[in-house]
Amino acid sequence: MTKKGAAIPAYVLKTAAHNPFTSPFVFWVKGWGIANMLNRLTSSLDFQGQALSLRSERQRLIASNIANADTPGYVARDMDFNAALQQATGQMQGAPALAASQPGHIGGGTAAAAQANLVYSTPSQTNLDRNTVDMDRERANFADNSVHYEATLRFINSNVRTMLDAIRGQ
Repeated sequence: MTKKGAAIPAYVLKTAAHNPFTSPFVFWVKGWGIANMLNRLTSSLDFQGQALSLRSERQRLIASNIANADTPGYVARDMDFNAALQQATGQMQGAPALAASQPGHIGGGTAAAAQANLVYSTPSQTNLDRNTVDMDRERANFADNSVHYEATLRFINSNVRTMLDAIRGQ
């Protein structure tokens, strides 16, 4: 039997009647501990994941332009990558996000952010068939986007490898 007003031992953390001011575990979880640490670890990966998805979408657009280089009347399209990334990560107030109100609905995601930032290419030279695809520009954009895609992928791999090494204690 304990005296009235005696301190509760520290091993009683599993009960709901613990003291949050003396429990280091609760401070770690509710304060700057696990939740904040996980948010910091995943925020960089979330950003890079969004960038990778947008790079993939841009690569698809450029490939579509190259494939339609001989199609009469085809207007080349590209994406404003910076605006799409800002919108996808929530740093910019853009069009309101689509809400999925029914189970079968598709909500707005990275592809929706990419679609909102599509622009039509202005022709650098006039063509008789009104096709605006400039193969030199498309090849350069394709190569540039490929390099950025690979760099983003390497950054994600490096982040994951660093986290795994930290978890293993190496």
